[in-house]
Amino acid sequence: MQKIFNVMAVAAFAMSGAMVIGGVLFYTRVPSLTKKYISELKLELTKTILDQVPVPEMPEMPELPKATGPAIPSLK
Repeated sequence: MQKIFNVMAVAAFAMSGAMVIGGVLFYTRVPSLTKKYISELKLELTKTILDQVPVPEMPEMPELPKATGPAIPSLK
């Protein structure tokens, strides 16, 4: 009977250790995983929004005038 209790104690210790190690690994990896998923979500949302909103065409630049007059027209 003592052997069974010893095996159960070792198993409980191993499970506790595994849970602690798993918790530490999860806690240390959460920030990098969060940043990764947020950046992927931003890219996906940007693509979705750009697909839904039409992009206006750029108007042609008007030609520059060849000559200019006075800045304020004279009152005569």
